[in-house]
Amino acid sequence: MSEERTAWRPTGLTWSDDGAGLEWLAPTGGTRTSPLPVGAILALTVGADRRCLGLWWEGRRVPCVAATPSGGALLDPGAKSGQCESCAAIARTRSVATDTRLDDPREFRVYLAHHGSVVKAGITAAQRGQARLLEQGALSSLFLSAGTLISARRCESLLTTALGLPQQVHTARKRAARAAPGTASSRAAELSAVVGRAAALDWPPGQAWDPTEPADHTVAYGLADGGVVPTRQLDPLRPGVTVTGEVLCRVGRDLYLSIADGVLLVDTGLLAGWDLGRAEAGARGTASTSPVAAPAGTGPGAEQDALF
Repeated sequence: MSEERTAWRPTGLTWSDDGAGLEWLAPTGGTRTSPLPVGAILALTVGADRRCLGLWWEGRRVPCVAATPSGGALLDPGAKSGQCESCAAIARTRSVATDTRLDDPREFRVYLAHHGSVVKAGITAAQRGQARLLEQGALSSLFLSAGTLISARRCESLLTTALGLPQQVHTARKRAARAAPGTASSRAAELSAVVGRAAALDWPPGQAWDPTEPADHTVAYGLADGGVVPTRQLDPLRPGVTVTGEVLCRVGRDLYLSIADGVLLVDTGLLAGWDLGRAEAGARGTASTSPVAAPAGTGPGAEQDALF
């Protein structure tokens, strides 16, 4: 059996009621999750290649549609995710986020998410609980209502047009907010103020209005009120390098690691699909990194997060 077929490949950072973990795709197609609590030591060595992880379809992971005998399609080292173009295109045909699946029978909730300098509106499947908010890195959040997908979309549009709330927040803006996240009480007060404004709107039928109390997510992340400011960020990986450091906090899909010369920001999307193994005890990081002079801005070139 080839080396590629025996490799475990990370899919990215995942969130559950048990906290954050790095999920791995097995050569046989199954998955397992390695917990990543604050204080854990991450020490990984990059193997030979980076390959597509396939896609989720009807609640299960489907192998890459452009796979070769050696495994999924080869990916560019700098790709932002672990999917090839073919798999990503198929995934979009069943995505609630892109309005291509409006017949989803599940219950959906409309939420407000606080991202420091901005509050956004969004929707998520009720069965997912707080997972969607943790995945997007919301500092605090609350739910406004629950009902059908179509009505949830109408409510989301209403909040955008009537109150001017965005449906997307730049990744750069989210990361900047983590440098000075403020207090849970201040964020709760701002969210509650938006609820008051939303309560005056003509809420579309199909969504039961039932606002919840604001929930603070910074404790789950390990993000202190004083914030976290990275001094370096991980560049695209290459075979043979090592990534190592102590986990300071985890927010959304980002890891913040304590390293010898400061704090390293790791976008786990850059890890997805690589053949990664455990580094030897005491190994030092050799991966290429770039300095981060200050929290990133929100200019027109900044990256945007997907809705879901």
